[in-house]
Amino acid sequence: MFKARSILLLLLSVVFLLGAAVPAPAQTKNTKNKKEKKVYSGTPVLWQAPDDIESRNLLVGAGGEALKPDLSRVTFVAEKQGGWSKKYTVRDGKGDVWVAKLSKEAQPETAANRLLWALGYHTEISHLVPKLEIQGKGTFENVRLEARPKDVKRTGEWLWTNNPFVGKPEFQGLKIMMVLINNWDMKDDNNQILATKGVTDSERRYIVSDLGATFGKTGGIISRSRNKPPDYVKSEFVKGVSGNEVDFHYGGKNGKLFEDITIQDVKWLASWLSRLSDEQIKDAFRAANYSNEDVELLAGAVRARINALSNLSGSGGN
Repeated sequence: MFKARSILLLLLSVVFLLGAAVPAPAQTKNTKNKKEKKVYSGTPVLWQAPDDIESRNLLVGAGGEALKPDLSRVTFVAEKQGGWSKKYTVRDGKGDVWVAKLSKEAQPETAANRLLWALGYHTEISHLVPKLEIQGKGTFENVRLEARPKDVKRTGEWLWTNNPFVGKPEFQGLKIMMVLINNWDMKDDNNQILATKGVTDSERRYIVSDLGATFGKTGGIISRSRNKPPDYVKSEFVKGVSGNEVDFHYGGKNGKLFEDITIQDVKWLASWLSRLSDEQIKDAFRAANYSNEDVELLAGAVRARINALSNLSGSGGN
């Protein structure tokens, strides 16, 4: 009797072990397939004609007053890894999520963002806060807050050398703007494609997401700078014209991008830039909390560059 019971227990143990070794049912694979990433295949858009360019408010920028952060209470969520600057994900008083950039890139990025938006380029929703308390971390000066709206999906990077806009006026104009603001960090991972979350056929908005390496001087690793108004003011812009092509002073990453800029490209951009008033340009730098002296320096240098482009294209300056 005892022996028979032992044999029965042994058989039950074997059955149990064999059952545990059976692979999981196909349902797991089906569940995994259901969670595959959505493919966003809507129309790619880089730029839209800013017919209201003369009235655009560069103090507020993209999103307007309605999408400004609620600074009554800003709390730390997590540290965001990657990039040159220290960044925190934070939540504002309304519960909206923002990425706070804490570095000398915050000011030039805000100003560059405003200028691109004024010209009709899609941009981040970005605001510079002169002094900000982030509960759980401390108080910081000149913090750039960049929105992370719930309905916006960041679908990936786009390439400077291979995208739907290569050769088109708006893309050539964007490249000229990168030289105009002395953006020497022309990396693909500074670019993003935005879409409406969950809507796979929504517009895919191509933006330059990181504009922090601007308003200094371009050059090699040692000589280049960011957020140094005197460097920006002293740096040269147009080198010359050879036939129909314009040669710019540029030292930085992806320099070959600027070898195919034509007089027609310059004319296209100059026709929009020349419609910005001096006050609008100054507002771009006021929005970035530059001192009055630096606002005058930077805005004056930007106007000089606009005039240089206008003179090249024959479109006339302000």
